[in-house]
Amino acid sequence: MRARVGRRLRTAPFRPVAMVATTLVVGLVAACGTTVTGHPTASTTVAVRTVDPVFVRGTDGGTADRLAATVLTDLQGYWRQTYPRVFGRPWQDVAGGVYSVDSGDAAAKPPPCADRAAEVQGNAFYCPAADAIAWDRAALLPVLRERFGDAGVVLVLAHEMGHAVQHRAGLSIEELRDHPDRYPMILVETMADCYAGAVVRWVTDGHAPDLRMGPRDLDAALSTLVTFRDPVGTTASDMASHGDAFDRVGAFQDGYQRGPDLCAGMTVQNRRFTQQEVTEPGARTNGGNLPLDQLLAAMGPDLAGYFGGVVAGLGRRWAPPRVQPTGAEPGCGGDQGPAAFCPAQGAIDVDIAGAVPRLHRQIGDYAVGTLVASRFGLAALAAVGRPVDGEDAGRGAVCLAGAYTGTLLARRNGFALSPGDLDKAVELLLGYDFAARDVHGHPVPTGYQRVAAFRAGFQGGARSCGLG
Repeated sequence: MRARVGRRLRTAPFRPVAMVATTLVVGLVAACGTTVTGHPTASTTVAVRTVDPVFVRGTDGGTADRLAATVLTDLQGYWRQTYPRVFGRPWQDVAGGVYSVDSGDAAAKPPPCADRAAEVQGNAFYCPAADAIAWDRAALLPVLRERFGDAGVVLVLAHEMGHAVQHRAGLSIEELRDHPDRYPMILVETMADCYAGAVVRWVTDGHAPDLRMGPRDLDAALSTLVTFRDPVGTTASDMASHGDAFDRVGAFQDGYQRGPDLCAGMTVQNRRFTQQEVTEPGARTNGGNLPLDQLLAAMGPDLAGYFGGVVAGLGRRWAPPRVQPTGAEPGCGGDQGPAAFCPAQGAIDVDIAGAVPRLHRQIGDYAVGTLVASRFGLAALAAVGRPVDGEDAGRGAVCLAGAYTGTLLARRNGFALSPGDLDKAVELLLGYDFAARDVHGHPVPTGYQRVAAFRAGFQGGARSCGLG
């Protein structure tokens, strides 16, 4: 049987400004705004003091531009310190200036790379021809702050400054035009995401003069990237491709964890992109989503088979838990949420009357798939004699869910992922801690940690989760 797990189709408006490769396309679509109960995180104010935006061209001097000026001041300070070590020559500040635009003002002067102020609506971009950065202070920055707090503004401007880094490092318009196979847009954009992650690490480590970011802000930055993901079905070779949520969040985390040297060395040879083209009939209208009952019926045997192989490979006996739909939140062993591993019953209880169908409807079927896979991960830990309580158990469950998911992406037949499924996994892990709860309901506290554990399993298999 060919059963594909999929996602709802979300489209985001694409508005090219000058050169697509150097534009952060902003489609402000709610990514995690569900009503499912859980433990979502909230963002905070990040500036401990603000900088006068007198150097910002076109500024109104308001709070949004004060924040942007503060962020840009610290960003350039970071690159003055870091660029010489990575690239062997001094950093040059953005020579063409930074521009604040009121896209709703028909009389406003446009920034470089735009003919009218309205072209910047809801957008921010780096213009390589003028070596300038511009943003919409009317329809971008206020929305970012409302949805993600100040961390959203930090992320966007750090991404754009990442393009300025690329330009200084020799990634010119001509290089992009003449060597599209070497520098596809998705590589250029995720490289900028990676540089943004490196800068944010510097901020969270307390080195920035004016900015401070904590775990909640880090989760908000990742949620911003999820919102800016490409529409489902965009291919990695698309001239406008920025990457799916998994690609973009992964690049940010790589920069955050390993620094700008890794970002500078990213190539099409060493970077694996997960963006997939929609090929199934009807997938664009239903998002590829399986009905909940079909999803659970297909996943149960598939998960049992995968984890059976993992457990057997370690010389242990595997008694696969049965997937058991319930009419209420599971009550076994503590508050695991809407799906629970129940060791005494040898079952995975799934609440099909409350939170699970809401997750399925509001995020997508592989949000539920990730949750159920994590409960099988707990069962596998138990089968090999590993603890199923404590933060390491929650992290291991998510890691094993990622390991299982990695096998689905590689499949060409049978039960497999559809375009957008990895985005749904990321949305679930960022917004809710259900998949990372141990058998007693104690969670891995941050979305960043949950996504990192999932990615570790996805990339490295069960061995990277300590099984194998």
